[in-house]
Amino acid sequence: MRVVDLINSQEKGKNFSFEVLPPLKGNGTGNLFATIDKLREYTPLFINITTHHSEYVYRELDNGQFERLRVRRRPGTVAIAAAIQQRYGIPVIPHVICSGATVERIEYELLDLQFLGISNLLLLRGDKAKDDRVFTPIPGGYAHTTQLIEQVNRFNEGFFADGTPIRHPGEPFGYGVACYPEKHEEAPNLEMDMMYLKQKQEMGAQYAVTQLFYDNSKYYAFVEKAREMGITIPIIPGIKPFAKLSQLTVVPKTFHCDLPQELASEVVKCHTDADAKALGVEWATHQCQDLYAHGVKNIHFYTVSAVESVAEVAGRVL
Repeated sequence: MRVVDLINSQEKGKNFSFEVLPPLKGNGTGNLFATIDKLREYTPLFINITTHHSEYVYRELDNGQFERLRVRRRPGTVAIAAAIQQRYGIPVIPHVICSGATVERIEYELLDLQFLGISNLLLLRGDKAKDDRVFTPIPGGYAHTTQLIEQVNRFNEGFFADGTPIRHPGEPFGYGVACYPEKHEEAPNLEMDMMYLKQKQEMGAQYAVTQLFYDNSKYYAFVEKAREMGITIPIIPGIKPFAKLSQLTVVPKTFHCDLPQELASEVVKCHTDADAKALGVEWATHQCQDLYAHGVKNIHFYTVSAVESVAEVAGRVL
């Protein structure tokens, strides 16, 4: 079932979804399944599986020189998505990204997903490589999400990237995109950022999931502005409970979102990570209660380093 249909079919009630990471290379699925087992009792509408691009590492050789190698620390997004869908029967949404991927690799990924009966995607540009100052696509890759959308649209229409017809087209993919209530870090301003969101809607995006935020008023203002601009797709709020003292500075730097003064002033009063975690659960609980009260149908949780907190918040609000 298309995710957008799941969202729109929930006329009343409180629903949630969450995002997980594929295991690190060489690790098993135990921790991943433990996360899902902890959250499945709250009946998630869907589970997102992130994709991480390859990166360069330097290995010292016997002669003292260094060899530059490209590695993927978290491979297996497609396989993990299939495993979750088979094990739990919960709709899955693997991320498909431009970063570190060629047109050919994306095409093979689409074929694999179609063979596995996975028809929901989240299409993203992805982050820049760790050592790059600006986002740089690899040779044969894309610089923008809109280019990725074009490829998926052509695939849905029954054509490979080189224009060759697909002899037996499968079920078309439905897809969503990301959006940023406090604007993307590279956007010159929020309005232009939202113009690109509208373009993605016009190209076929069926819903959008926001970057995490801690100030609901910014989400409400973003949705109001989006509707004024003619953006009509569901805009799913993304929530991540504050969990550690270090996040007071790490979160704004990493996710390019503000912490409201009320939250920040309480964080500085915390003496331990346990104090910060408890505060984060309280703040996220109030955020979610307020979002549901304002008619939000589904809240999407980011679980990295916050599984216990997400479970506690879900238990309080669902």
